[in-house]
Amino acid sequence: MTRRILILGIGNYLNGDEGVGVHLVRQMQADQSIPAGTDVLEGGTGGFHLLEYFEQYNTVIMIDAALDNKAVGSISVVRPQCAADFPRAMGAYNIGMRDLVNALQLEGKMPDVWLVTMSIGLVQRKGTTLTPAIAACLPGLEAVVRETVYSVRIPQLSFSQHSSEVAWRL
Repeated sequence: MTRRILILGIGNYLNGDEGVGVHLVRQMQADQSIPAGTDVLEGGTGGFHLLEYFEQYNTVIMIDAALDNKAVGSISVVRPQCAADFPRAMGAYNIGMRDLVNALQLEGKMPDVWLVTMSIGLVQRKGTTLTPAIAACLPGLEAVVRETVYSVRIPQLSFSQHSSEVAWRL
């Protein structure tokens, strides 16, 4: 049985590398490289306007930037169980995402969430382009997102069930 999957790119597109999730979903939409049976949505800075999308899908794969002291370009996959499991907030929108997750849990409507993050440098740079280091890592990020979609569809072949985090370094 095919499960309904949403790939959701979040982040502030106007803050350079912080918008890496939005950049990736725009790229996937433009080149029509969306995995079959999967929807792709630009979530921007998130918040409660995304509630209806979380309620419509069995699985949501969120793509976001992370300030996690890992090497720039490192990719992590985490299956957060509650709002506190999400990485440290980079902006007010992340606080909105935590509130959204709390609301979904209170309503008993929390889908299976996978959070795919790419480590970035400081969020100081304004602009709509990615730094060359992050741009060079986009193909690897897309590959990880695709692998995550595959692991959701065929759970017995997925990431280790004993680990809540799988990390890649490109």
